[in-house]
Amino acid sequence: MSEVRIPAYAKINLRLEVLGKRADGYHELRTIFQTISLHDNLRLQTSRQPGIHLAIRGDDALSLEAAEKNLVYRAIDALRRELKTRGGVGIELEKNIPAGRGLGGGSSDAAAALLGYLRLSRKKIETQRLVEIAAGLGADVPFFLFGGRALGVSKGDEIYPLPEGSERALLVVSPKEILVPTPDAYRWLHAPDLASLTKSAANHKLYEFCALCWSTQEESLSNDFEEAVFRRYPRLAQIKRVLLREGASEALLAGSGSAVFGVFPSPAKARRAVVGFPNDQAFACVTISRKRYERLTKSVLVV
Repeated sequence: MSEVRIPAYAKINLRLEVLGKRADGYHELRTIFQTISLHDNLRLQTSRQPGIHLAIRGDDALSLEAAEKNLVYRAIDALRRELKTRGGVGIELEKNIPAGRGLGGGSSDAAAALLGYLRLSRKKIETQRLVEIAAGLGADVPFFLFGGRALGVSKGDEIYPLPEGSERALLVVSPKEILVPTPDAYRWLHAPDLASLTKSAANHKLYEFCALCWSTQEESLSNDFEEAVFRRYPRLAQIKRVLLREGASEALLAGSGSAVFGVFPSPAKARRAVVGFPNDQAFACVTISRKRYERLTKSVLVV
């Protein structure tokens, strides 16, 4: 029996702009993804039983849903069909990233499953085809194949690596009682139809955004979802204020929410700030560069 273990890292969005709604019903995005050290763990094993067998620990809601709906199951299923493999596989997913908080846990799990299964099956696939399979699972799954800091455009599935910043200490706060479904966040945003934007206006926004991406200065955080989500959940705005009061230089809603993260001068200061959130999940972590991400996600095959 062979076994592969691989971590699946969370992400934050350092900048997130929604240009408008596309003709296909999706939204045109401009975002800067950044992987962070908070992570789930996957273990994949060959099995004598045919098919895919998925067990989830650490998240009661996910463990109760049908396995076939989980992104890890769907990722393995899609790759097995692509590779035309038939051997059984058992998967154990240990959840640490809170689901539905804008941290990309499900998408990261899917990408890790793709990478881990390639290692387990000792198969190879062209990178472009792997990216296509990942994009079919979710808009931000392709980013998690590479990690680090990257520009995401189109639906967020078109990825371009960006120069790495220095490692930053973070505190991610996830309120247990607030869940923000992504479709709701988009609806609250009232994004205009993309066709209503003039070409010059859309281009100007993209040029300005890319200039910020490639700037050698420290990032200026922004998220188009923040105002709309904070309006409906003042508790999240309060979390941001507490992060800043506890010493964060900047703080921002993570993705479409509901987690909020703060950037701290050092890991020690981020850890000390945890005491300000006794009723929430709080994770002190750091940003992960693309090189380190590649090294950490090189799954280990045990025979």
